Amino acid sequence: MARVTPTGARRVRRRPMSEINVVPYIDVMLVLLVIFMVTAPLLYHGVDLELPQVASRPLDDDEREPLIVSLDAEGRTYLNLVEEPELPLEGPALMETVRSLLQDDPQRRVLIRGDEAVPYGRVVEVMAALQQAGAPRVGLMSRPPDVGG
Repeated sequence: MARVTPTGARRVRRRPMSEINVVPYIDVMLVLLVIFMVTAPLLYHGVDLELPQVASRPLDDDEREPLIVSLDAEGRTYLNLVEEPELPLEGPALMETVRSLLQDDPQRRVLIRGDEAVPYGRVVEVMAALQQAGAPRVGLMSRPPDVGG
């Protein structure tokens, strides 16, 4: 129904909209997405280790996450690509898990992340076990030396 205004123009009466405006919900969703993208890498659950400091060349970036075997100060081993990476994984269970992961992706990088208090013999034992499980090459992780004092 049209209404005539004092100037003579006709105004069309609008019916109220009964639709939900989803634009604010999309904005909130995008903000949450950004927050989760920023915080997800910070939620890495792992073993707290004191890595040895050495000057070394960093590895090239790879799309695949490397297989990292961590050794704590007591010599317990942990694996980063299992459901609960903060629980120790020893002996045959470690070898079987590594073997199955390397069967799926034989070119996956395998690294040992050992605490500096771990005896060298224990590190060599883990390296030998990883090679028996099918790892063609095993690397050692370290942290860069402190710069500037």
